Amino acid sequence: MTLKRIILGILTAIAIVLVGLSLVGSWNQPQIQSRLELYQTNLLLHASEWQPKDDRDANFTSARNNIIGADPLNTALTQYREARDSNRKTLETTRSQIKDIQSAIASKSDDNTLNFAQKNALSESVKQMSALQNELDLRLGILQTSSGKTEAAIQTWNNLIDRYKTQGDGDSSIATARVLTGIWSNPAQLLPDADQRIQKSLDGWFRYRALAQLYQLQERSQDLAALQAAEQVTAEQAVEKLAIIVGVPAIALCIGTVLLVGLALQWLLQRQQLDKSGSGPLLSLNASLSWDVPWDGEIVWQVLVVGFFFVGQILIPYLLLPVSLAVLKLNPATFDGREKAFYIFATYLLLSAGGLSVLYFSVKSFLPLPDGWFRIDWRGNWFLWGLGGYFVALPLVVVVSLINQQFWQGQGGSNPILPIVLEGRDNVALAVFFGTAAIAAPVFEEIVFRGFLLPSLTRYLPVWGAIAASAFLFAVAHLSVSEILPLATLGAVLGFVYTRSRNLLAPMLLHSLWNSGTLLSLFLLGSGAG
Repeated sequence: MTLKRIILGILTAIAIVLVGLSLVGSWNQPQIQSRLELYQTNLLLHASEWQPKDDRDANFTSARNNIIGADPLNTALTQYREARDSNRKTLETTRSQIKDIQSAIASKSDDNTLNFAQKNALSESVKQMSALQNELDLRLGILQTSSGKTEAAIQTWNNLIDRYKTQGDGDSSIATARVLTGIWSNPAQLLPDADQRIQKSLDGWFRYRALAQLYQLQERSQDLAALQAAEQVTAEQAVEKLAIIVGVPAIALCIGTVLLVGLALQWLLQRQQLDKSGSGPLLSLNASLSWDVPWDGEIVWQVLVVGFFFVGQILIPYLLLPVSLAVLKLNPATFDGREKAFYIFATYLLLSAGGLSVLYFSVKSFLPLPDGWFRIDWRGNWFLWGLGGYFVALPLVVVVSLINQQFWQGQGGSNPILPIVLEGRDNVALAVFFGTAAIAAPVFEEIVFRGFLLPSLTRYLPVWGAIAASAFLFAVAHLSVSEILPLATLGAVLGFVYTRSRNLLAPMLLHSLWNSGTLLSLFLLGSGAG
């Protein structure tokens, strides 16, 4: 065995351990999808407050009712109760895991270094889930009061307070729970800092409902009128946002479903016409045409392990970035939304530059490459392939995601960038995130996974097998265990589009459209929280 293979073997083992720890660490992390559902529910609550000024808005009223449903308040109550119960169960499970790890550490029966790392990760998860539990209890109580269940709401807030009796008044959630209990009690008990607590701890519709109750008790008619006027503006905007969030994907899903049915029928009717030149139905176009691969599996191994995992998981996060931050005297923990956006963008550019450099030097000795490698051609029908692939991917990924959700029940982690985007309010930061997710990521990932990995695997696998293998590795590389199936489905469509179009611009467009749609939904949902 050569020295190069020994080094690659060591790096592979390290990469497997790090990727495995990342996937295990994401096991108990909440999915972004669960938060998106709650954010959409918050928009529905805003929209339910909208009252048209005259009969000219009758059509808009009908459209609003179709969007928000017959009983948005009861829907919201159910979703928040389910979210709270799910989070509580996960919290209990995680605490039990920590106790088991503590027992293992005490008995020294296992590797304590690994146990300490797992304990720290789980402890951080417990901290986040506890904060989420408090937030859900505060909001659930407000929903209960709006449904006429005031006694149940007060009990919900008292349970929150009882959980943290030993923490005194230091926890803002406890103080807010006391404020809410006071303004909905009979007789009311108004605390001196009630207004400030509500403004600080609540947002969106929940802040509006709490402030409205407070202002009524304090007989602040002018403040109440201003609050209601502002809520009407927000409510009308919420209807418009929901129309985009719900309507646009629905149209795209219909188009994608029609395309899928059409492709399936075409394949069934025309499969007899397929020949080796690639004529016949679109599903079979170029299906049996592999690439002329001049290198062996060791080069593929080298690019993936060194160029993607080593650079992305070890060199940049543990060596290059810490040194750079220390020299510049910067602390990412203190960054605001805009600074986080630029930091993530710079980090991704470093990762991309490192990965593409390893790729270039790995294949340099084989230049010039055979025809068809890394093909980017602005002519031809690449745009139709990319756009059509996007429409087809939507229903496939949606179906897989729905099945996947039943298994993970809101857990399993998500891309860490997405919550930052969801909570962002800075347009510059959002533009930078767009550059990262909709431009930089599609270019880099498509060059690596579709441009290099997929064709290289055709040396050992049929085209469909190369598509499946590259799609799986593409999903694993995102390091969220719950997203493996949906991302693998998306990766398969990306691979299909590339093998049929033989033009990297097609999967790059599809990838960019997908990420852009996600960012647009996050922006619209996040902007409805204020």
